[in-house]
Amino acid sequence: MDQAAIESYVGKLWESSVVPELLHYIRIPNQSPAFDPKWQEHGYIDQATALFARWAMAHRVEGMTVEVVRLQGRTPVILIDVPGSSQESVLLYGHLDKQPEMTGWRAGLSAWQPVREGDRLYGRGGADDGYAMFACLSALGALRMQGTAHARCVILIEACEESGSFDLPYYIAHLGDRIGRPGLVIALDSGCANYEQLWCTTSLRGLAGGTLKVEILSEGVHSGDAGGVVADTFRILRILLSRIEDEHSGEVRAEFQVPIPESRRLQAQAAAQALGAAVYERFPFVAGAGPISRDATESILNRTWRPALSVIGAEGLPPVAAAGNVLRPMTALKLSLRLPPTCDARAAVQRLQELLQANPPLGAHVSFEPNWSSSGWNAPELAPWLERSLEEASRHYFGRPAAYMGEGGTIPFMGMLGERFPQAQFLITGVLGPNSNAHGPNEFLHLPTARRLACCVAQVIADHFQHGLG
Repeated sequence: MDQAAIESYVGKLWESSVVPELLHYIRIPNQSPAFDPKWQEHGYIDQATALFARWAMAHRVEGMTVEVVRLQGRTPVILIDVPGSSQESVLLYGHLDKQPEMTGWRAGLSAWQPVREGDRLYGRGGADDGYAMFACLSALGALRMQGTAHARCVILIEACEESGSFDLPYYIAHLGDRIGRPGLVIALDSGCANYEQLWCTTSLRGLAGGTLKVEILSEGVHSGDAGGVVADTFRILRILLSRIEDEHSGEVRAEFQVPIPESRRLQAQAAAQALGAAVYERFPFVAGAGPISRDATESILNRTWRPALSVIGAEGLPPVAAAGNVLRPMTALKLSLRLPPTCDARAAVQRLQELLQANPPLGAHVSFEPNWSSSGWNAPELAPWLERSLEEASRHYFGRPAAYMGEGGTIPFMGMLGERFPQAQFLITGVLGPNSNAHGPNEFLHLPTARRLACCVAQVIADHFQHGLG
């Protein structure tokens, strides 16, 4: 394979066609169904799906088919089938739905207004995960351009990932015969710890969450009258949360933890050597603040193999400017518990509910309503051919060796595929690197990394075919 020709093809295609298309895509506020329950009425998901499908049709290689598949009442998926030179198959995955706009964008930037500043393309969804289909198709186009053989490739782009991929199992079942049994799965919805290497995701954390609600009064009363007699609901919440997490260390109860495999510890140590203090310095701490641990290896393990509790929303708390001296009757918190990769999410949710609802302090009305759960994923051991391919691709297109590390986020699709295709090899990677801030303000796509990653995908697909011949 002519690697220089691959790089040239991908670079030209991205500048002439992919980047302009991503500008249009970012302008579409196609929030995932969890954030836009009226997504069918609004039509934004359909608009983004049509945009992607049109581009794919305009850039299809010989024999390729593009289909928007729709099941009643469910978000659509795009299924792209690219015939190959063998009976082996490769499944490539991405998604096009987005998180809400979020506040805090700096002046001149916003979620739905794309802005390119040098190597960065700002706007919601470009890096998570709008670029994925374009990376897959530019990789395959580059292989076809120079006549490099590859296996059949199936590209699946969903529109429900940011909501937990609850529609996807129905499509996997519906399309099972057409997808087949891939020997290689490539997913481009993960992160990278820097923009100088190919980063391969070895594990993903799971997720359990819900709404914890405490009620103590039927209506608010004067705090001067009730303070010291009636417990504040926020204090009761603090007591309940301490059943899950040590507020001093941040350590979550042992029953939500799992043994960390030695191979993952060694990979964390290697990643820590490559990254150093950048593991935690990349986060936007306020002046004087710092991380839970300054040990880079421990920070990586905390982020990838240990549980972590976050409060991500609240009700019953008036804005500061409008808060009167009233002891409030109710407080509700939305909780997000990141789970270790091999922790059973369903069991974790059930245990959360048991711990939080048992023996309510002072007889308060306490409820925990689960609203999501998704188990994590631990990758199978890399086959020697794939490890060699990743190393060569990273050294050529990035100039540095490949690196391996778990991710702290959740991709429900991976656990699903891991169970369905236990024989497959997995390449999970992505472009969400330092400061790219997926789901938050100022999210950006690092364009050179996206182009290099597309080249690496081409390399791996070509090597997969050669391995099959061997």
